[in-house]
Amino acid sequence: MKIQKPTTQISELFKALSQPTRVEILLAIGSGEACVCHLEAVLKMRQAYISQHLMALRQTGILETRRDGRYIYYSLTDPALMGLVRLAAEALDIPARKIVFAAGGGPNTECGCPDCETAPPSSLAQLKV
Repeated sequence: MKIQKPTTQISELFKALSQPTRVEILLAIGSGEACVCHLEAVLKMRQAYISQHLMALRQTGILETRRDGRYIYYSLTDPALMGLVRLAAEALDIPARKIVFAAGGGPNTECGCPDCETAPPSSLAQLKV
């Protein structure tokens, strides 16, 4: 494995987050974890589209996975990445109320995974800037 300069590593992180959908995925996962079916329900996007972005985020080391039966759960490798999103919003003078995410990947009745199928819909929460 080739050792990269710190500036290259930072650039790669920003490149991985350059797609709006990838930032939406981070916001949907929040500080918890979420399966693909939950991300589909929350983001209102097709599974194949979400999976492509999840793969890119995993390859960059932003997300990690945990398997539970047939479900794969995604979480941030470092919760400090949510702070990066907060700082970016502040730098751009984006009000916190405009940055919304599904709190901790909470339950969603449209999601078919065991964590969501019997629970009430997740409430959306604001990202505290």
